[in-house]
Amino acid sequence: MSEQTPSRTRRVLAIDTATSAVVTGVVELTGGGDTTSLAERIVTDQRRHAEVLTALMRDALAEAGITGTELDAVVVGCGPGPFTGLRVGMATGSAYADALGIPAYGVCTLDAIDAAVPTDEPGARLVLTDARRREVYWAVYDGGRRTAGPDVSAPDALVAELSGVDLTGVVGETRFTERFGFVGSELVTPTAASLVSVAAPEILSSAPTEPLAPLYLRRPDAVELKDQKRKSLLPAATND
Repeated sequence: MSEQTPSRTRRVLAIDTATSAVVTGVVELTGGGDTTSLAERIVTDQRRHAEVLTALMRDALAEAGITGTELDAVVVGCGPGPFTGLRVGMATGSAYADALGIPAYGVCTLDAIDAAVPTDEPGARLVLTDARRREVYWAVYDGGRRTAGPDVSAPDALVAELSGVDLTGVVGETRFTERFGFVGSELVTPTAASLVSVAAPEILSSAPTEPLAPLYLRRPDAVELKDQKRKSLLPAATND
């Protein structure tokens, strides 16, 4: 890896598994903060994140015409997202960066989704993703700046919570956005370029990295074995 200077173009691997899709790609980041996607893969398969991610990374690097040793940084979406899918991307990105001796920067996936759909319209915009369990992950933005969230809520409860906010737009799947009176999309994900754009200030300044911290926002579905054993010792419930 060559010496870091403010004006030098960086090549960055981006990874996100916080939504129902696996997103990865290679992005060029100029010293002025502009991004160009050299290759990108987005595959919807929430049950096979671990199986497809490394293959997609390999394909993206090949399409970009570079090797891992030519990368300057890795950017990873840290959620919010479901426990199992989210940890696949974070563990893979962190391990890959560590193996190459390059920094790994974590970003909020909702921030990257907002950045992927730029708007010139001023005012509050809501970004939503599927949290399962009939809930959504959400955050509110104004001019690219997060003003509320991230958090997790039931859609109807969120409608009530934001009833006093004059939303100029809602980004998310139509089944959620229609509750707010907006048309959405079938699939909402960050892009490789938007993930890198969120982390651009840290990458360009060679900011010190910290361990990637996942935004679960609630406890994982999995129950530890010791908890399962404890439950098995409890008396069975009776039907009164």
